[in-house]
Amino acid sequence: MKMRSWIFAIVGLLFTFNVAVAELRLHGLFTDNLILQRDEPVYIYGTCDDDDAVTVWFRNIPTKAKVKDGKFIAKLKALKAGGPDDLRVTAYRTYRKGRQVPPPETNQIGNVVVGEVWIASGQSNMEWPLRASDKAEEAIAASANPNIRLYTVPKLKAESPTNNVTGSWQVCDPAAVPNFSAVAYFFARDLQKALNVPVGIIHTSWGGSPAEVWMSEEVLKRKEYEPLWAYYKESDSRFQTALAKFEQDEAAAKKAGKEFKTQRPRPSGWKPAELYNGMIAPLLNFRIKGAIWYQGESNAGRAWEYRTLFQDMIKNWRKDFGQGAFPFLEVQLAPFKTYKSGVDESDWAELREAQALATKELKNVGMAVITDVGDQKDIHPKQKEPVGARLALAARAIAYDEKIPYSGPIYKGKDIRGNKIVLHFDHVGSGLDARGGELKGFQICGADHRWQWAKATIQGDTVVVTHYDIAEPIAVRYGWADFPVVNLWNKNGLPASPFRTDEFPVTTQSKKSS
Repeated sequence: MKMRSWIFAIVGLLFTFNVAVAELRLHGLFTDNLILQRDEPVYIYGTCDDDDAVTVWFRNIPTKAKVKDGKFIAKLKALKAGGPDDLRVTAYRTYRKGRQVPPPETNQIGNVVVGEVWIASGQSNMEWPLRASDKAEEAIAASANPNIRLYTVPKLKAESPTNNVTGSWQVCDPAAVPNFSAVAYFFARDLQKALNVPVGIIHTSWGGSPAEVWMSEEVLKRKEYEPLWAYYKESDSRFQTALAKFEQDEAAAKKAGKEFKTQRPRPSGWKPAELYNGMIAPLLNFRIKGAIWYQGESNAGRAWEYRTLFQDMIKNWRKDFGQGAFPFLEVQLAPFKTYKSGVDESDWAELREAQALATKELKNVGMAVITDVGDQKDIHPKQKEPVGARLALAARAIAYDEKIPYSGPIYKGKDIRGNKIVLHFDHVGSGLDARGGELKGFQICGADHRWQWAKATIQGDTVVVTHYDIAEPIAVRYGWADFPVVNLWNKNGLPASPFRTDEFPVTTQSKKSS
């Protein structure tokens, strides 16, 4: 047979066996070492040919998938914790007139467990790797645990919502964990030990990111966020102007044969919604138990705006994941910047107040207070183990209904009694405790709003605050500083959150996005 005839024969065979059939592909979250959420229906999904009949096999139970527009999704019934097992997805090719039916195509992933799945997100303190944290070598050496699964979402800024990711699940061990989020690892370690079921973390964070880049454009298009968009539009305009001038000057220097040393201008770092589009949207069909969040440093200059922005972000995620008011656990900002012995205003204190406000105004929101692990000179305190541990305590109480102390004292109310202000608290636990001597960090003022460092003493489950020169006090603040030096705890080993009893105007209250 001549060469030309061979070519035509091969082409005919290709059409006969329908090589144009779309390849069966699982979504990027479904890889070896996968973990699935227990005790509720979960979805297995991906892409295939519209004419395929897809079946998912897990624990010897088949589940047929619905196929539409080249996508399939199978809803598995609620699963009990355990494993490992294999998960198999098979696309059965259907008959097409005049063509032979191609053989079934199967994707199989191994070492699959069922347990608890959490998202870990935020900026650099969530991204901070275990290898760069305090006592890293010891923690890494002891990290091997097949019941902890780790997934890191690749960094991606996107103009519109994406629908896939390219990471892979890893079994937690000394090889996998060094570059993983330290906070997320310690959270998973403590939670897994407490629950005695597999725990998985989907880590999706980016250093320096403000909260608005983790929100959908739909939410940010509301009228109250017009100033935010105006700020970013103005920033981009300034960049374009600077870039045009740079290119003009560079061209002029080149034409004149002169050396041009001016540095090329850099674009503004962020655009609203871009990390939501690239790093949250692809996760929305995956079933989770909750989220942990460590962010706020990049929004401290707009702390008053954060009071609504942060809560809208939580509501945004909850709505789009479609799993109700799932537990959302945040980390309050650590002490940072130079300690000041005098009384002063603080945008970081205002941001901590905005974070605490979310726990009061939204259901199932918890907060880890870390006033004891700050660093004056480093925005990235290296002690991440207490952070993860306190988040795990909050998860056990809020997500799993354990009756345990999970928060330090939280300001509840005050009584003014002559020259004294008596403070009342929630989460007193086994009692209030002044760590290391007399209470520190309390301020008090009278009608003149002149703050003075105060004397504070524990009396039962209250703190009594006075100042010898203020006969008629009206308000108290605690830990109201960039770098608060404070020591009110409960006897269960958890620090009190900074607070203020007043509603005086604060420094960021009149600020727009800037």
